[in-house]
Amino acid sequence: MIRPMRFSVLFFLSLTVVSSRAGENWPSFRGNQQGHAANASVPLLWSASKNIRWKTPIAGKAWSSPIVSGDICYITTATDKSESTPRAAIGSDAPTPNTTNSLRALALKLSDGKILWDTEVFNLPVDRIHKKNSHASPTPVFDEGRLFVHFGHLGTACLNASTGEINWKQESLSYAPVHGSGSSPIIVGDKLIYSADGSQNPCLIALNKGDGTVAWKKTRSFTPRNNFSFATPLLIEVKGQAQVVSPCSGGVIAYDPETGEEIWKCAYGDGYSVTPQPVFAHGLIYVSSGFDRAIAYAIRPDGKGDVTATHIAWEYSKTVPKESSFIVVGDEFYMNDDKGVLTCLDAKTGAFHYTERLRPEGGYSASPVYASEHLFFTNGEGITSVIKPGKTFQKVAENTLGEYGLSSMAVISNGFLHRTEKHLFRIGQ
Repeated sequence: MIRPMRFSVLFFLSLTVVSSRAGENWPSFRGNQQGHAANASVPLLWSASKNIRWKTPIAGKAWSSPIVSGDICYITTATDKSESTPRAAIGSDAPTPNTTNSLRALALKLSDGKILWDTEVFNLPVDRIHKKNSHASPTPVFDEGRLFVHFGHLGTACLNASTGEINWKQESLSYAPVHGSGSSPIIVGDKLIYSADGSQNPCLIALNKGDGTVAWKKTRSFTPRNNFSFATPLLIEVKGQAQVVSPCSGGVIAYDPETGEEIWKCAYGDGYSVTPQPVFAHGLIYVSSGFDRAIAYAIRPDGKGDVTATHIAWEYSKTVPKESSFIVVGDEFYMNDDKGVLTCLDAKTGAFHYTERLRPEGGYSASPVYASEHLFFTNGEGITSVIKPGKTFQKVAENTLGEYGLSSMAVISNGFLHRTEKHLFRIGQ
């Protein structure tokens, strides 16, 4: 019997094929959670002065990605007195004294970048974070006229997407983070689901999206040496059953989104600080095991209980990213490691096709996107390499904005939204 959740899952997954006639739609981290915008027609070439529709200064520091619904884009940010501190110093052992974070949500007009509203959601003392992190790294989610913003252990809130008015806040689920927060929430039916993998009692949490109350909270069933991780969960459907697939330290677990009960789990030892969001294609879930030595696993998600010994289809252990997510196009699986080494494998078997360096230097944290039959990989210096999918390496363009940034791009029907350290850019002709 097909569960009632099926409609919600298929509706969510269908967001990838919404046409521009229905308005722009990139409602969450990686858009449809897979990084695809197959119907978009985007430029392959741009620079700081070419194919830029607008750029808007954004106060504060944040690595959350922009999202889009209709003719409005949304972002979060964190402003505080330490934002003038040199980048390398942020994340030092001691927080800046006598300062607070203003954790904010903003709405901008997609047509011209004008800020429509700017709401302070929380105002909290500065805490310790990694130098590459920010206090507003999780990406918000848009759903049915509401904007859900999440600041990890600092709190979660729901806003009226038209006005910026706060509908509810959830501040009772604090946990002890390591290096700050990074996992973005997802919407599943009537729930907002996110991971809370801190130093102690790591768990997956579901809130009722109507009022922010806790629907369920499930402690992880792995016991690795290091508990903390940052991976965004993924909603999939297997044989008519919805699953929320959530990597964590020690392994990956699939949960029933209605109850939070485990469906299956697959261990990868003491892997920790897991950041890449899973990808689902060809009946396989692809995950990275994180630090210290990342391994890519392709797992069949149709099992029950502990499937470590039975459901790993293939694995690969060279140049696997610890930060950016994978992407699958056709029969090919792509991953770029933190130093910009791109590897292409057969998505079904793991057979090797190629490994090539995207650039001679530069770090990669942003997750890639696919649009206009090309792959786009962006590094921290604002340089985007454009790759033609296929079994051989074909680099067709390289574009430079000249501004530092770690956010993943959002795709709209005719271009991109690209967030840097100081601005939000709309790229397009």
